[in-house]
Amino acid sequence: MNHLRLLSSFVLLAGALGCHAQKLSPADARRVEVLIRNKFNVPAYYDVTIGERRKSEMPGFDTVTVTFTNLEAEQNAAATKNFDFLLSQDGKTFAQLNRYDIPQDPGAGISDGNRPSRGGPASAPVHIVIYDDLQCPFCARMHAQLFPAILERYGDKVHIVYKDFPLGQHPWAVHAAVDANCLAEQSAPGYWSLVDNVHAHYADVPPLKPSADKDAKPADAVKPATDLLDKWTRDEAVKEKVNLEKLNACIAKQDDSAVTASIKEGDSLGVDATPQLFINGERLAGALPLKYVYKMIDGALLAAGVTPPPAPADPPAAQKPAGN
Repeated sequence: MNHLRLLSSFVLLAGALGCHAQKLSPADARRVEVLIRNKFNVPAYYDVTIGERRKSEMPGFDTVTVTFTNLEAEQNAAATKNFDFLLSQDGKTFAQLNRYDIPQDPGAGISDGNRPSRGGPASAPVHIVIYDDLQCPFCARMHAQLFPAILERYGDKVHIVYKDFPLGQHPWAVHAAVDANCLAEQSAPGYWSLVDNVHAHYADVPPLKPSADKDAKPADAVKPATDLLDKWTRDEAVKEKVNLEKLNACIAKQDDSAVTASIKEGDSLGVDATPQLFINGERLAGALPLKYVYKMIDGALLAAGVTPPPAPADPPAAQKPAGN
């Protein structure tokens, strides 16, 4: 319900609301309700209930809880939401403030998770954690921008890991993530070579082939795609001289528990699309131009007391041909 997202705004109500009391009079409660409905475009099918005044931590203000009830919510749906507002003790100002604790280390809650890394060691001043979907075209675009450019520019000053966040609309993304993780267990370079290859050639993976057979399993439709992904994984494994018997057993098992855990972690961080980067805890969403990634990395380096590398030189302007 987008209407209620606006409640994080700061709202002012000019005009007296009467003397300080535990309970607002019906007239004052009505004035507050009308303000809220008009400011936030609250639909008529939402009931708005203004609660009593309570002591707040904000000097000169009381806390008032406003309850929004969706009268048309489906059964078992979350029909009621409560939001705390501030009402000045002189009755002239009605507001809402959001309070956030500033973390000592913004990136502390985002671990590398022992994932294969690129760039510098874990002690590098900048950690970049990227939530990635191997079937996502925007992820492929971002991947092509990042490598090798970001490593050439920053070298061992950045420590980069990918975490799995396959989206539900991508039928072979989970399988690809599991295959990559199977290879990662034995070879970090092999993992990265496979990720490079899948992102570069994701469009070559066969599309779904629905069957007319009513008894056909969903996995049958995606089998041409997963067979190719398995082949790519084994090809990289041969190059890296890993234990093929162990790898094949892992591929056959398709244990997606680690992928599921990665998705759950991403959900807890507010990841809802891919790609999403966390640069020392600062979020960057989408396949944005590389200059914005550089800007965030440079800021993280400066905060860590490290001088960023000089900005890349602009290409020389084309010279106009000499006139006759």
